Amino acid sequence: MYCLGCNLANQRAPVHVVFEDDYVCCFLDHNPYNEGHVLILPKNHMRYFDELDENTANSLIKAAMILSKAVKRAFDPDGITVCQNGGIFDDLTHFHMHIVPRYEGQNFADFYTEDGEDRIEDEAKLAETKRKIIEAIRDH
Repeated sequence: MYCLGCNLANQRAPVHVVFEDDYVCCFLDHNPYNEGHVLILPKNHMRYFDELDENTANSLIKAAMILSKAVKRAFDPDGITVCQNGGIFDDLTHFHMHIVPRYEGQNFADFYTEDGEDRIEDEAKLAETKRKIIEAIRDH
């Protein structure tokens, strides 16, 4: 069975990895809500929250903490939203969490709006964002 999330999490498709361990891979969203928007995916195929094993769940939370701190240092947002969408709202057919930097005045309902508008970042911008986040993780 083909799974886009498995291909991304195991780097069989191009991704801008900012952090990984034995259980999860974290990379930039190619269609970010804001600069610094990161996805966290298990390397093993899991679709739903209740399918996570203890090691993967622990790695997801640890990665979310590391990346939230790094995104705060790198982009100075007014807040960070950590979220997960399951079931029919999971466009990767693979469990994933979002780390999203947010700024005052942004209506987060726009994050969930399917307006057909893709804001896909160019490769140079993604590479620069990746550098900023990795540097912020290293500087901690």
